[in-house]
Amino acid sequence: MWPDLIQKAKMGGLDVIQTYLFWDGHEPSVGKYYFEGRYDLVQFVKLIHQAGLYVHLRIGPYVCAEWNFGGLPVWLKFLPGIEFRTDNEPFKEAMQKFTTKIVDLMKSENLFASQGGPIILSQIENEYELMEWEIGGPGKAYMEWVSKMAVGLNTGVPWVMCKQENAPDPIINTCNGFYCENFNPNKDYKPKMFTENWTGWFTAFGGPTSYRPVEDLALSVARFIQNNGSFINYYMYHGGTNFGRTSSGLFVATSYDYDAPIDEYGLIREPKWSHLKYLHKAIKQAEPALVSSHPTISWPGKNLEVHVFQSKIACAAFLANYDSKYSSKITFWNKEYSLPPWSISILPDCKTEVFNTAKVTSPRIHAQMLPITDKSFSWESYVEQVASIDDPKTFTKEGLWDQVDITWDTSDYLWYMIDVSIQKNEAFLNNGKYPILTIMSTGHILHVFINGKLSGTKYGSLDNQRLMFNNSVHLVAGVNKISLLSVSVGLFTGGSHFERHNTGVLGPVTLNGLNEGTRDLTKWKWSYKLGLKGSALNLHTTIGSSSIEWTQGSYVQPNQPLTWYKTTFNAPAGKDPLAFDMSTMGKGEIWVNGQSIGRHWPGYIANGDCSSCNYATYYEKKCYTNCGQPSQRWYHVPRSWLKSTGNLLVIFEEWGGDPSGIHLVKRRL
Repeated sequence: MWPDLIQKAKMGGLDVIQTYLFWDGHEPSVGKYYFEGRYDLVQFVKLIHQAGLYVHLRIGPYVCAEWNFGGLPVWLKFLPGIEFRTDNEPFKEAMQKFTTKIVDLMKSENLFASQGGPIILSQIENEYELMEWEIGGPGKAYMEWVSKMAVGLNTGVPWVMCKQENAPDPIINTCNGFYCENFNPNKDYKPKMFTENWTGWFTAFGGPTSYRPVEDLALSVARFIQNNGSFINYYMYHGGTNFGRTSSGLFVATSYDYDAPIDEYGLIREPKWSHLKYLHKAIKQAEPALVSSHPTISWPGKNLEVHVFQSKIACAAFLANYDSKYSSKITFWNKEYSLPPWSISILPDCKTEVFNTAKVTSPRIHAQMLPITDKSFSWESYVEQVASIDDPKTFTKEGLWDQVDITWDTSDYLWYMIDVSIQKNEAFLNNGKYPILTIMSTGHILHVFINGKLSGTKYGSLDNQRLMFNNSVHLVAGVNKISLLSVSVGLFTGGSHFERHNTGVLGPVTLNGLNEGTRDLTKWKWSYKLGLKGSALNLHTTIGSSSIEWTQGSYVQPNQPLTWYKTTFNAPAGKDPLAFDMSTMGKGEIWVNGQSIGRHWPGYIANGDCSSCNYATYYEKKCYTNCGQPSQRWYHVPRSWLKSTGNLLVIFEEWGGDPSGIHLVKRRL
C-alpha cells in the first residue's frame, strides 16, 4: 500500500511524511533486529524519496502512539535494575544502542538530507515534559543526557523534541495538540513547529468513533501559519490498522483510522482530503510573503483578527472570525469580505480570497462496505480446552503472579488454576445458597470456569481497566477445579514508570458463604498455563490447522466460547480494499494465511453521545458516531496478504459468536 498512500499524500499537497519507529518491531529480542515486511524502514524512506517528498523520522524510541507498551520491547522490562525513561543506566544503554542502530542504518543508505537523502528532521524521546516534571531530578538529568546523545550522533539534520519546553540547544521543542497557534519555541531563533495536529481521535473498544470536522481542522492549520508557524504535520494523515497484537493504550481498537484524510483502507476521505488540499495550495501561494516578513496584527471588531504579511516582494493576508456561532464581515483594504463562524480566509495577494476554512466546496462522500456475496463461508470448528492443574506444561507458584511476568506478553492469555475441596457437610449443598467467588483483577478480561464450565465473564474499559468478578458459583462436594482465563488487551503505553503497571489476576480471591465463613485463596499455591492449546498447535497456519481433526458442516455449533473456526476463500476480483464483517462475533483474533489481522471485539457495544456536532472548536469527546453499535464491525485485510485462491481464514472466538454471519466486504466510495 505504501506507494499509493505516499502518492495520495503528495497529491494532497504534503511535502513531508512523518513516521514513528517501533522498537519492539525492529528489535523483537535482544540484539536480533528486523527490518523486513511492514518494518522495512529503508524501503519506506526510499519510496518517499522517489516520490519527491521529505521525511521526518521520529526515532523516539519511546513513541506512545497507542501502540503496545509505547513501542518499547517487553524484554526491556526484564533487564536487571531497569527503570524506563529516567536517569537509569540499563535503560540509557539499551536506548542509545537502538537509536545508534537506526541512525547508522540511515547513514549507510545515505538517507539523511546532509547526505542528499530525504530525512530533514529527526525526533528523540516523545512528549517527555510531564513525566520529567513528575519524577524531578532524574527526569531532568535523563532529558539532558538524551539530548546530548542524539546530537552526538551527527546526523547533519535538526533534532526535535515534542512537548518539551526546556529542550536544550540545538534541539527544537515543538507542539502537539488540536491547536498550537499560541505555542512558541523556547528560543526566538528556533522555528515554530506543530508536530502533531490531531485529525480526530483513536477508537477504543467500548467507545464510539471520533471525527473532527474539517472546517475546524483547516482553521487550526491556518491559525498556526498566520502566527509564524513554519512546519505542521497531521496526526494522522493515514492512520491504518493495528495488525496483530500491536494496539494498546489498553482497549485501543484494531482500527487506527483516526478520521484521517486517507482512511484506514487507503481511500481518500472526502471532503477532508480535498478541503485540506485547497488549504495547502492557498498557503503555498502565500509563501513568498510568509517567508519574507512577520505579520502585523489588527483587531477590527469583536472576535475578528487580521494578519498581514507584507514585504517588498509580496503581500498575504489572513482574515479571521473567531465567533463560534455568527458570521461577520470585515472591510480590508477598502473591500468587504464575508466570514462564516469560526473561520479564516486566506488572501495570498492581500486582495483575492482563494480559501476560507469553513467554506467546504468538496462533496461529502461516505464510503460504503458492500458484501461481495450473500453466500456464507463453509466453517469447521475446534473447541479449545479449559485448562486445569492436571494438564501438561502447567507450573505452580506461591500466590498470584503478574500476567506479564509469566507471559512476557507473548500471548494475551494466561490461565490461573486452583483446586478447592468442598466437604460433604457444607450447608450450601443442601440449601442451594452457593458460595460467592470474588476475584479482583487488574484486567482486562476475566473468564471464570468451574469444573470445566463457564461460570461468568467480566471485562473492563479504556477508562477503568480493573474489574471484579463477584458471583455465586456452583461447587460440588469433593475437589472443584477453578480455572481463570485472564486476557490482556494490550499493555500500558506511558506514564511515570509504566513498566511497573500490573496485569492479570492479582487478588484478593475469596470464597464467601462456606461453613467456615470466607476462605481466602489469594496466597495459596496456584498453577499457571501460558496461552491457548490452539496457539501452541499453530492452528492459525496451514500446517498447524491440518494437524488436528476439525468438526465440520452441520456439527459446527455457534455461540460457543473458546472455539476456533476455519475456512478457505478465494480473493475477489478487482482492486477494492477488503474487510471482514465480524458483527455476529464476540471477541478474539483473526488470521489470514497465517498473518494476524488483529483482535476483533464487535461484542463490545459503543457507549457515548452521538448527538449533532457543531464544527467550531474540537476536543476528543465532542464529535462521535456509531453509538449503540459495535465499536468496530469491519476488519481490514490487505489484498497483498491474499492469494488468488485457497486463502486460509482462522478465527479464535473467545466469547462465543455465530461465524455464519461473517462476510467478506469491499470498501468503495
